[in-house]
Amino acid sequence: MLTSGTADQLAALTARGAQAPGACIQFVERNKLRLYGSWGAAVDWEAIADTDLDGSLGGLVIRGSRAVIVNDATAEDRVPREALRYGVSYLGYPVHDRLGQVLGVCCAYDVHPRQWTPEQIAAVAEAAAVATLLIGEQLARHELEQQHRFLDAVLESLHDGVTACDADGQVVFANGRMRRLWEDDPHDIDEDGLGRALAGERLRDEPVTRPGPTKRTRHYLMDAQPILGPDGGVVGAVQALQDVTRQRRAERFRSCELAVTTALAEAPSMEAAGPRVLEAVVDTLDWVHAELWKVDAPAGVIRAAARWSLPGWATGIEVPEELAYGQGLAGRAWQVDKPLWIRDVGRPQSLISPRTAAERLHTALAIPVHDGTGAIGVLTVFADDIEDPEDELVALMSGIAAHLGQFVERGRVDDLRRQLVRSKAEYLALIGHEMRTPLTSISTYTGLLREADEATLVREGPRLIEVVERNALALRDIINELLELSALDAGHAEIRRTPMDLAGLVRDVVDRARAAIGAAPVVIDTDLPGELIVPGDRDRLRQIVENLLGSAIRYSPDGGHVGVSLHQAGRAVELAVSDAAADVPRDEREKLFTGRYRTSRGHDRTLPGSGLGLTLSRAVVERHHGSIELTGGDAGTTVLVRLPLEAR
Repeated sequence: MLTSGTADQLAALTARGAQAPGACIQFVERNKLRLYGSWGAAVDWEAIADTDLDGSLGGLVIRGSRAVIVNDATAEDRVPREALRYGVSYLGYPVHDRLGQVLGVCCAYDVHPRQWTPEQIAAVAEAAAVATLLIGEQLARHELEQQHRFLDAVLESLHDGVTACDADGQVVFANGRMRRLWEDDPHDIDEDGLGRALAGERLRDEPVTRPGPTKRTRHYLMDAQPILGPDGGVVGAVQALQDVTRQRRAERFRSCELAVTTALAEAPSMEAAGPRVLEAVVDTLDWVHAELWKVDAPAGVIRAAARWSLPGWATGIEVPEELAYGQGLAGRAWQVDKPLWIRDVGRPQSLISPRTAAERLHTALAIPVHDGTGAIGVLTVFADDIEDPEDELVALMSGIAAHLGQFVERGRVDDLRRQLVRSKAEYLALIGHEMRTPLTSISTYTGLLREADEATLVREGPRLIEVVERNALALRDIINELLELSALDAGHAEIRRTPMDLAGLVRDVVDRARAAIGAAPVVIDTDLPGELIVPGDRDRLRQIVENLLGSAIRYSPDGGHVGVSLHQAGRAVELAVSDAAADVPRDEREKLFTGRYRTSRGHDRTLPGSGLGLTLSRAVVERHHGSIELTGGDAGTTVLVRLPLEAR
């Protein structure tokens, strides 16, 4: 809108042109007329500073969008009675915007009746036209300013660096991203693209590489083109730079993971795979040296298993044969059991192993290697410059360390397979089938990996290793059950009993089981309270419910119902899990808790499981000072678990 000073000047010109004692400029705001400019003392301007449209002559102008001329307000019915206190004679014209919408009124007043002359009417009309022009100019400037601000905001929010220059090559604009690139890169990274664009070239996705603030190379894609004037001549140039360093590094990370997978697939041991794994890591990271260490927990030391250095570094770094727990970078990573990023190993020296060229190494990263039992080794890498911590790099190294841990664990499974061949006949009768299935898969896919050529190995290797890994985990679960049972029987397994909602735990296990069986023709019926608090070890009790419910689902025939109920019975709670299979004969019920027997009804079809579920369940229940038993009838078999409501 008009400024108050400009509006006052326009009101004065209006009054002089109309030869009236007073004039004003008013604009519409909601259903009010607001006074923006005035001249003269014949009218109480404060009284009309805020006027209702319905109670003013200006309202007639606004609603009719045309001039209103009143010579004597007292003689005209169209004049609102409230308007008589502002004057008797009135001459008003509407003020429009560029689109013709009425924004306000330009008017002249007189306290006495008068006959407005054509010249006076024309003067007010011209004043209203001037107000329209001034408003249009202000709106145009406002819109242009908004467009500039919008464009500036868009350019500042871009992830690409954008810069522009005039015809002489002088930079006239650079967004925030480009300014940050200038700070990171001491080179004039915009000179080449802008210069070529000024010469008439149009560049699209032009690759550009520059050294970053450290020795790492940064990668960009550059677009540039000339800016043409109205006559078609070059008046400047614009350039955009997209930093694709992370994308390029991600590609190299994927290549590194593939190289590590291939090396592990072809190697018989971690020591044999180590050099190839370390070579892939060093090449991917653009670092200079890497080491693989293997934990010897009984001896309390960590031993060097493999090393790799870039050419020119192999003879400059000495690696000791072993380090004590907590000694050096590898020993320290073993001790804290988490990734360690040392920005500059020059300080503190206590975190690195003795080496003749230690002053040449700066940043170091150590990642513990785990299998299912804990830390079994440490992977360390070193750079020849100072680097700040990078989450992506730590994630990559953690993934590689996980591959190494899984590789070792698969080797242990193979050893276990050979030991199981020599196991006792009663043990094989118990879990022979369940262990034979994953072992067969492991053996088959290991053979495929061993016989595959290089192209097949690169293409199919990860999938084959996943199958081996999945079966190794299944085999490990069976072994863990045996170890868990042994610990429970010997009293070594810790049971932590704290107040917990057993009803919520059972409900969660049932929901997961329903989701797992999907469209399988078995229905799970439940009778559970909203909440039932008992003192217990949540993880151990979850294991019991999962074992019992899984067994009931496996034994129930198609279309059968599995029942799960939980309620309080005196000073105990009772959990009952029922299946729809044939009843277990009484003489077999107790044998099922020994871990060395399967009911005869289990021979009717192939059922997964180790056969230790009930044995483990009894051991856990007894450690909770509870009881477990089998009951049944013609409708099926029920496992009934009783747990005390009060901790002993």
